[in-house]
Amino acid sequence: MGLAQAADPVLNLYSARHYPTDEALYSGFTQATGIKINRVDADDAGILARLKAEGSASPADVILLVDAARLWRAEVDGLFQPVKSKVLENAIPAHLRAKPADNGGTPWFGLSTRARVVVYDASKVNAADVDSYEKLADPKLKGKLCIRSGSHPYNLSLFGAMTEHLGPAKTEVWLKGLVDNMARSPKGGDTDQIKGVASGECAVAVTNSYYLARLMRSAKPEDQAVISKVKVMFPNQASWGTHVNIAGGAVARHAKNQDNAVRFLEYLVSPSAQKHFADGNNEWPAAKGVQFDNPALQAMSGGSFKRELVPISAVGMNQIKVQQMLDRVGFR
Repeated sequence: MGLAQAADPVLNLYSARHYPTDEALYSGFTQATGIKINRVDADDAGILARLKAEGSASPADVILLVDAARLWRAEVDGLFQPVKSKVLENAIPAHLRAKPADNGGTPWFGLSTRARVVVYDASKVNAADVDSYEKLADPKLKGKLCIRSGSHPYNLSLFGAMTEHLGPAKTEVWLKGLVDNMARSPKGGDTDQIKGVASGECAVAVTNSYYLARLMRSAKPEDQAVISKVKVMFPNQASWGTHVNIAGGAVARHAKNQDNAVRFLEYLVSPSAQKHFADGNNEWPAAKGVQFDNPALQAMSGGSFKRELVPISAVGMNQIKVQQMLDRVGFR
């Protein structure tokens, strides 16, 4: 009787990235390595709840999340396994990854970035009135602002960054100014905020850049009609730079296929995978020195823009403090 065949190499992936274009990334990894990916899709909160429920029995090897605050939360909850990888450390700037753990490993790495930008109706507000996040709280914009829920991770991360820049007291005053300037109660996603400006419901809105790029690249006449009515502003170019959030990855604490997991994260910071994040899903690469061809990102930012350099780990650490501020100022 012959020797039993070794089990085919596998990687169990829990992913909050719901972007059809990512399928090419996963198939590319399997073709390059022979490692089969078994994927579970859920949102960030669902993945974290599942990991906690599964405990040490969890089959998860790699976790992909789409927000710095949630990555920080998972790290604090002990759901990640810090890893040492020169490939990852050399590719991803220090401010786009977790602080080193006690063992010298890194709990999570940013894999792609998205800017939190302002869209506005140039017939109703001047560009100079929306060229910083601080100005969004100016009384001259009263009744003109659309923004999604303050408790959404994308806003929690922006507000966490503002806390680093302004300090808690000034940030809370700023948040109260945002509430006072709202054209309507927060509702919908980022695309809804952009459409609110185009429809005249509001004159200014806050959105992640890839939602805007998606509309810009759409062939649908109704999407092009929206784009024709809005302008984009990358805030704080004259000061600390525009807030940038990340989608990131980590090795699960109880990973059974640790070597495959690290290999997958290293694959995701390769130039070809990083270029895919940009060209396929309208995100900027997190790795240094990657060239890409996305026409919407080039048109939106003129090819480059000044980004804030606040450590993304600090942004996550501020989220509890921020949520308390939101409650106090009535930002739902």
